[in-house]
Amino acid sequence: MDLRVAVERAGRDAIVRLEGDLDKLSAPRLKQRLAELSEDGCRALVLDVARLDFCDSSGLWVLVEHHRHLTALGGTMRLSGVHGILQRVLDITGLKAVFYPVRAHDPL
Repeated sequence: MDLRVAVERAGRDAIVRLEGDLDKLSAPRLKQRLAELSEDGCRALVLDVARLDFCDSSGLWVLVEHHRHLTALGGTMRLSGVHGILQRVLDITGLKAVFYPVRAHDPL
């Protein structure tokens, strides 16, 4: 399944909902979309990954890289709805603490 990206903006905040597969083929598109949000002034970002079916190392790297970018700008990036393989990878690598996963219904 291809990756679908839906963005809800509220000033400097955004929720990005991902659905499908975040992999080598789709990671560059997500990277570009996140860069556009950053260039447009978005500094508080929640990525809702509840409907993400798959995430490989390419996708994980985009998440880590953008988190570093936003942090350097004084911003924040969290993950919401983490489950499945992404949850396992975040637990094993210790990256869970980096993203402070929250429930999908938590406000920004």
